[in-house]
Amino acid sequence: MAGLGTTELIIIGVILVLLFGAKKLPEAARGIGRSLRIFKAETAKLRDDDEAPAATATVVQPQPQPAPPQQIVAPAPAPVAEPSAEEQARMLEEQAAKLRAQASANKQQ
Repeated sequence: MAGLGTTELIIIGVILVLLFGAKKLPEAARGIGRSLRIFKAETAKLRDDDEAPAATATVVQPQPQPAPPQQIVAPAPAPVAEPSAEEQARMLEEQAAKLRAQASANKQQ
């Protein structure tokens, strides 16, 4: 299977311009770039989290047996889900759109 040549790349570029329009392409490219940056940062954090426990060694000393626990029923806190990379990118794009709208409103005044 051969790599993409110049003609194939030109055809793909023309199709993208026809599908998205010339004005939307830079915005779409920025969105993809942000998503990739967020994805790379999240995967780096995952790697760091995996490597951190292996790097430190802990010494476990035997503890005396505690008294039997009393039954106390406390409501479990609701789990807070971290937004995914796509959700973070979407939120950032929405914030950027709001800021652009505010900037254009300020220019018109």
